Amino acid sequence: MNTIYTKTGDTGQTSLREGVRVDKDDLRIEVNGQIDHLNALLGMVRTVALSDDEKTLLRRIQCEFMVVMSLVATPDGSTNPRPLHLAELTAEMEHAIDRLTAGKTLGFTIPGDNAERAVVHVARTQTRTVERRLWTLHRQHPLPTDVLTFFNRLSDYLFVLTL
Repeated sequence: MNTIYTKTGDTGQTSLREGVRVDKDDLRIEVNGQIDHLNALLGMVRTVALSDDEKTLLRRIQCEFMVVMSLVATPDGSTNPRPLHLAELTAEMEHAIDRLTAGKTLGFTIPGDNAERAVVHVARTQTRTVERRLWTLHRQHPLPTDVLTFFNRLSDYLFVLTL
């Protein structure tokens, strides 16, 4: 690509993979926009006081978002060429959740007592938005269940990072 602008979206349409044109408010484009937003928020979360292991896991999650976004942008009847690694990441998040919550009593928290944790809460709430939009998409364009489970577990993982 020699330039960032193509002018092909100036009329309210954009492309899925394989060049399939859809309206910019197509549900698949909306879902990818929500995932993109979450990706930016996780970038902010990685800048706050987390352990190196947590930062590494979050970066791997962010990289996997690109595969999920490719899947979401794959037209019906086509196959996404990029393999998903969501089951492995989900298992890693579950392990981290168990480690971080060992011996703790869990309950609701009110964001704002700590700036770093508040940023994590913002990412957690965006994760819930992504999850809801994925379920809507799933009814129209079925997704692998690993995708839905992954985002559910990600919100749990982000919650425990605020404890």
